[in-house]
Amino acid sequence: MIALFWICALVAIASGIWTISSRQPVHSVVGLIVNFAALAVLFLTLNADFLAMMQIIIYAGAILVLFLFVIALLTIGAQPIEQGPGRLAFQAAPSVVAGLAALLVMSAGLRVAWSQSASAPVLDLGSVATFGQQLLTTHVFAFEVTAFILLIAIVGVILMAGRKELRF
Repeated sequence: MIALFWICALVAIASGIWTISSRQPVHSVVGLIVNFAALAVLFLTLNADFLAMMQIIIYAGAILVLFLFVIALLTIGAQPIEQGPGRLAFQAAPSVVAGLAALLVMSAGLRVAWSQSASAPVLDLGSVATFGQQLLTTHVFAFEVTAFILLIAIVGVILMAGRKELRF
């Protein structure tokens, strides 16, 4: 079981790097599908069958199909993605500052959430009732961070697959 955990963890990390480093939006979505599958297997190793199935059905099944439709709709009749420096160069410094601020807020929230969750381990995380109670009380910060990361992914897909005439 430990070996399976480490294999899935390495696959999740590698597919995450593949997702953010790919120049083709469709390749990024494929990397994200692999990442979600590895996370589902990690949930199975924790005996959280409900979470694993929701990971596959909702994220890999619905949200990534939505991403593919957005990519397809934004690239119909469009020129290839603009190459070269300076496409959004003026936003580099504010993006770094916002990213560091987000990391600071997330680390503070994780520190608080870790201290609360470490005191009382949950024995049955795989059931629907326990999952809902834990998600919306103890782990609400992680739930909100996940929503924020998905929002960033949607904005990234739109910017990567955007037409040449769209300027911000």
